[in-house]
Amino acid sequence: MSTKTEIRSVERPGATEIYISSAPGEPAPLQSQARAVFSEIRQALDSRNAHILQERVFGTVEGLEAARQARSNAYGRTDDGVPASFLAAGKGAAGPIAGVQIHAVAGHDRPEVVRADGKPCGRIFRASDRTCLTLSSISAAKAGPPTEQARAMMEKAESILKQYGADFLCVPRTWMWLGDILSWYDDFNRVRNEFFRQRGLIGEGTRQSMPASTGIGLYPFDGSKCAMDLTAVLQPTDSTRYLQAVGRQQCALEYGSAFSRASLAVTPAGQTIFVSGTASIDASGATTNIGDASGQIHTTIENVRAVLADMQAGDEDIVQAVIYCKTTEVERIFLGLKDTVAWPCVTVICDICRPDLLFEIEATAIRRPT
Repeated sequence: MSTKTEIRSVERPGATEIYISSAPGEPAPLQSQARAVFSEIRQALDSRNAHILQERVFGTVEGLEAARQARSNAYGRTDDGVPASFLAAGKGAAGPIAGVQIHAVAGHDRPEVVRADGKPCGRIFRASDRTCLTLSSISAAKAGPPTEQARAMMEKAESILKQYGADFLCVPRTWMWLGDILSWYDDFNRVRNEFFRQRGLIGEGTRQSMPASTGIGLYPFDGSKCAMDLTAVLQPTDSTRYLQAVGRQQCALEYGSAFSRASLAVTPAGQTIFVSGTASIDASGATTNIGDASGQIHTTIENVRAVLADMQAGDEDIVQAVIYCKTTEVERIFLGLKDTVAWPCVTVICDICRPDLLFEIEATAIRRPT
């Protein structure tokens, strides 16, 4: 059976980065869809002699169960033991499996496995003068209430970074997976703000080194209230640019949320632009087009394009995007516009961080080597 698989890559001497977005392409039994998606991914990796650096799987609980089994069967002995981030969402147009997104690399050496408490949780990739580290599904389910889990989650990620002589000042991008987001997003922001302030990422006299970020209402599959992924740049040091106000939006910290609108980081094969989760929000931080899904979709797309334009990039530079839709009706409206937004992407049904927000986009773009 067919899949909707899009692949983008960029290459420099010594390293290639490959981005894969894949989703079921036609109605079929769930197990058949899962097998087809991961068979296509395995083939794409093998044909490029590439290895996974970071991986996310979006779907319903039923879809994630099928995906885990299909993934295990497809990867076989090539699996290095690092789990994908399995993220529970609502059922959308693609069915129980919304899609899989992978950032892979090819070079002289394969990524090394990063461990915490003896368990694989990420990878580190070295290519000449560039070193990149990723962590996936970092959580602390036993820490207690959601805010305590959030604090422990960030402390756990920090402790892993310290094993490699790094800290959160090396992190250009985070993803925060927040179950039941609407009930505690403000509390989460207070925890994150305090953590970043204590680490010198924000506050008077700092560089305001907040990572670009997505905070979205997806349930970590391990049952924790929250989990996080991140990308860190270990070499070259102090090379990341953090853009608090860019495009048509002002600094998110002004309304209490500690993330940059975008960041620009040196990655193994180029310069990567990480565009944070972006929605229909104006320069003052207010939601626009309330109750109007089509208006929010168009405004969000324009906001993403404005960020890219400020960073001398465009649609053609996007290598991966995730489209977050509050309902299947919002997804249907977006898919009707898909031909005008030719980005490699998957669409996911979930809550956005505000009750009046219906739609959000995150994007990754790469500046090609010159």
